[in-house]
Amino acid sequence: MSESLRAVKGMNDILPPESARWEWFEEKVRALMRRYAYQNVRTPVVEPTALFVRGLGAVTDIVEKEMYSFEDAMNGDRLTLRPEATAGIVRAMIEHNALYNGPLRLWSEVAVFRHERPQKGRYRQFHQIDVEALGHAGPDVDAEQILMCRALLQDLGLVVGKDVRLEINSLGQPDERSAHRAGLIAYLEQHADALDEDSRRRLHSNPLRILDSKNPAMQEIADGAPRLMDFLGAESLAHFAAVRAVLDAAGLDYRVNPRLVRGLDYYNLTVFEWVTDRLGAQGAVCGGGRYDGMFEQLGGKRTPAVGWGMGIERMLLLLEAVGVAMPSEAVDVYAIVPGPEALPVATVTCEQLRAAGVSVQMHAAGAEGQGSMKAQFKRADASGARYAVIFGPDELARGEAGLKDLRNPATPQAAVALEPVDALVSRVRSAPTRPS
Repeated sequence: MSESLRAVKGMNDILPPESARWEWFEEKVRALMRRYAYQNVRTPVVEPTALFVRGLGAVTDIVEKEMYSFEDAMNGDRLTLRPEATAGIVRAMIEHNALYNGPLRLWSEVAVFRHERPQKGRYRQFHQIDVEALGHAGPDVDAEQILMCRALLQDLGLVVGKDVRLEINSLGQPDERSAHRAGLIAYLEQHADALDEDSRRRLHSNPLRILDSKNPAMQEIADGAPRLMDFLGAESLAHFAAVRAVLDAAGLDYRVNPRLVRGLDYYNLTVFEWVTDRLGAQGAVCGGGRYDGMFEQLGGKRTPAVGWGMGIERMLLLLEAVGVAMPSEAVDVYAIVPGPEALPVATVTCEQLRAAGVSVQMHAAGAEGQGSMKAQFKRADASGARYAVIFGPDELARGEAGLKDLRNPATPQAAVALEPVDALVSRVRSAPTRPS
C-alpha cells in the first residue's frame, strides 16, 4: 500500500474552524486600510533571485540561508519564492512607473517562504500583512504608520503597553552608518576572540547585525559597542525627533532601543518593532521602518519609502495567548426539511434569506433519505446556528415556517409567515449578537 501524501514540513493547511479566525483577522485589516486610505496591491509569488540579493543584501540571513531558489527549466533563469514582500512591490512600482502621478499608500496580504527550522509561529510558508507608503519623505508618514499599527492592534482587542509594546530607533543615513560601521568594526576586532561564529562571519560584511544577535553570550559585547545614535547628524536627529513628537502628542508610549536594527539591510532613519512577552523568545510581532534607498538599489530613481509587516500566524497566536475572543464559523440559520415535498419552498426561502444577508445552511438529504427530525435538530445544534427554520407540512400548509431559537431552548418555537420573507429576516436579525 502506497504511503499517503502529506503537506511539506513547515507549510500548513488552514481548515475550518481555524479559517474563520483568519477571515475575522483579514476583515479587521481591510477595514483599517480603508480608514487610512491605503490601496491593495498584489505581486507574483515568484520573482528573479537577483531582486532579493540586491534588495535585501547579499549577507542577510534570508539571502544566505533561507530562500527557496531554483532554476527555471525552460530558460535557465534563477527564480525565488518571495521571502518578504517589500522588494517585489518596489520592483512592480519601478517596472510600471506607478508613481508617475504621485505618491502611493499600498497594502498587501502575502504568503512568504523561508527555509528555516519550523517552530510554533515560525513556518516555512507563512503569511504577512505588508504596508508601504511610497514617495513620502517626511517624518509624519513614519509616525502615521506607527499609529496605524496601534489602531490595528487595538481593533484586534490587544492592550497596547501591556500585551504589546513599541520600540523605536533611528539608523540615520548611509554616510552616518558608514562612520558608525568603521567604529563598530574597530571595537569588535578588539573582542574578536569572544565573538561567536555568526558574528565573526559578519564582522566585516554586516557588523550592525551583531548588535541584534540573539545569542545571550554576545549581549555584554553588544552593550559596550559604539552607539549609532552618537554618529547621527542634525537632519537625522531632527527627523527622529519629529517622529517622536507626533507619537508623544498621540499619547503612545515607546522605548528608544539603540540596538534595534531590524534584520534587513535596506532600512534607514526610522525603524520600529512591536514586541510582546507572551510568545517566548521570539518577541516581535510587527516591525518596519524607512527604506529610502531601495528604489535606487533596484534600478529606479531614488524614492522615499516607509513600511511595515505583520506576521499573521504569530499575531493569531498572540491573540489566543491573551484570550481575545474570535468568532466561530457558525451560521445564522439551519434549515430543517422534513421531506422532499418541502424542498422547493425551503430552497427558495433559503435563497431569499441569503440574498438579504442572512447566512443559511440547509439540511442536505443523504443516501438514506432526508433524515428524521430528531437527527436534523441534532445537526442544527451542532452547526452552531442561532436559529432553526422548520419547513414542516403543517406550517407550510399555513404559508408559514417554524422558528426555533437553538441557543435558548426554553424559548417556545414561533410561527413566521414565509411571504414576504421580510418578517423572517427581521426575526432572525433582531436576535442579540451570538457569543463568540
